[in-house]
Amino acid sequence: MANLFGRKWTREELLSHVGDIQQIGGVRRFALAEGRQAGVEVAQFRTGTGFNFDVILSRALDISTAEYRGQPLAWRSSTGDAAPWYYEPEGQGWLRSFSGGLLATCGLRNIGPACVDEGEALGQHGRIGNLPAEHIWVDGAWDGDEYVMWAQGKIRETTVFGENLLLTRRVSTRLGETRVWIDDVVENEGADPSPFMLLYHINLGFPVVADGAELLKPPGDVVPRDADAEDGKELFASFHAPTAGYREKVYWHYPEPDTYGYVTAAIVNRRHNNGQGLGVYIRYKKEQLPYLVEWKMMGERTYVVGLEPANALVEGRARERERGTLQYLAPGEAKRFRVEIGVLPDLEAIEDLARKLR
Repeated sequence: MANLFGRKWTREELLSHVGDIQQIGGVRRFALAEGRQAGVEVAQFRTGTGFNFDVILSRALDISTAEYRGQPLAWRSSTGDAAPWYYEPEGQGWLRSFSGGLLATCGLRNIGPACVDEGEALGQHGRIGNLPAEHIWVDGAWDGDEYVMWAQGKIRETTVFGENLLLTRRVSTRLGETRVWIDDVVENEGADPSPFMLLYHINLGFPVVADGAELLKPPGDVVPRDADAEDGKELFASFHAPTAGYREKVYWHYPEPDTYGYVTAAIVNRRHNNGQGLGVYIRYKKEQLPYLVEWKMMGERTYVVGLEPANALVEGRARERERGTLQYLAPGEAKRFRVEIGVLPDLEAIEDLARKLR
């Protein structure tokens, strides 16, 4: 049953009060109309709880704007939701269309910096997040007393004489929920084995990220990526006000999974709204995504913390090959992934998660 307005409702009870479920929540599809965003197709989700988010159908079904009761959850960059034809694959050109948002998918053949691997030039964070979906299905339907909403489609990364990787994605939520699920299948439909790298770039921003906010995570090793991260590494879990000239710090986390094999981590702001509290958590299977990357960027305007589950470290494919840890997908092989992103709406929810992680 949908948990709304302080109680649980059956399907018939809710429908007796409205002529259209969109009065309470739902999903609808539209296109943006201005500037570099013109022509970008969007699926807008409203769950009835105040948890709303936009899925960008034109770009890998990633999630851009997200909010809870009018409070933004995700960091947004100055680029906006640029259409995929503005993608610049060379070098760091990925940054010219990196809009931030609640989820930016990276891969499928490189994550991390641009590099050259076995003669192949690879741009930063790969192509998949700038490819439009096909065979899109945006809809909602009753499943008993639950109203389920989804956007699903297929995103293909391919070339003649080379890779043919297919990402089938379903983004879904339910009426009365404060969380969203991303269910992915990546399959190699090519004739040859293909390198495979995948990262879920989850970008949290103000007011979740603010002076006094902190990272909650399970026990496990934390490794600074470089000298910048080594400086002040003991403060990896704490965040401060925006700072001019800040240099990003990146940490590799190796969190211990729970009894069921899941890792849960969160950015929480206990001080938010005079102590009411606000946070966002992620949850995923450790065996599917063995690494958790923390991107700590406390700069002015670029003020964001990334929580990024991945199947590789974020140093580029050439470095992954050097380490002997580069993953491959064999022809016909498919791998499944599920990531859950949810809201911690108040201090009680934050403290409950903190106790579980301890």
